[in-house]
Amino acid sequence: MTELQKQNLTDTDLEEIKAKNSKFTILLVEDDPALRGVLCSTLEIQGFNVMETDSRKGAMEILNDENTFINTMILDLGLPPKAHTTDEGLDVIRETTSAMHSTKIVVLTGQDEEKSALDAIREGAFDFLSKPASAEDILTAVNRAILFHSKEQDLTADGMTRLQLNAKVADGLKAVREEAEEKLVRQVLKQTGFNIYRSAEKLGIKRESIYYFMKKFGINRDDS
Repeated sequence: MTELQKQNLTDTDLEEIKAKNSKFTILLVEDDPALRGVLCSTLEIQGFNVMETDSRKGAMEILNDENTFINTMILDLGLPPKAHTTDEGLDVIRETTSAMHSTKIVVLTGQDEEKSALDAIREGAFDFLSKPASAEDILTAVNRAILFHSKEQDLTADGMTRLQLNAKVADGLKAVREEAEEKLVRQVLKQTGFNIYRSAEKLGIKRESIYYFMKKFGINRDDS
């Protein structure tokens, strides 16, 4: 049974989700062929377009291909020829960010988890998952990354600068992720003149969630 079926969704719901996800392309970078196959199937069942590779070189060739547009990358940090270290994976993040690709990177880590995750966030990764990650966790991370990627593209199209994270790594992963959320919510609210309905529509969330974020981050309507 898939994660979607567990949610008791109708066939129509499933088709709508797949149709929506078909607009997005995920790059899967994993050197374990068995795990890569499982992850690929999990994503394709949801309707995502999936490209896959098992190395840093392969990842960069796909990302630098002018005919491809990668929304989100799922990246194993331990890649050949240094599969027992995080060197290759971190190099992928560095090269991706230095080339100004807008791709959101979700890291898979199974070694020295906290340090690896912090290193990845420091280099520019969006989020991380610990191995073994469930299909539900993977889909949640991917959908969240796609949401932020899509909203960044919208903001850029509207003439707003790309979101920048300023939280210190020493403050921890939660602080980094929360600052990303706060900046996005603040920018959208400011852009819409604190119109709750339009802000919720732009972010793809319920209006109640906007009020939740305003309370959580201490955002007032008269904020400049």
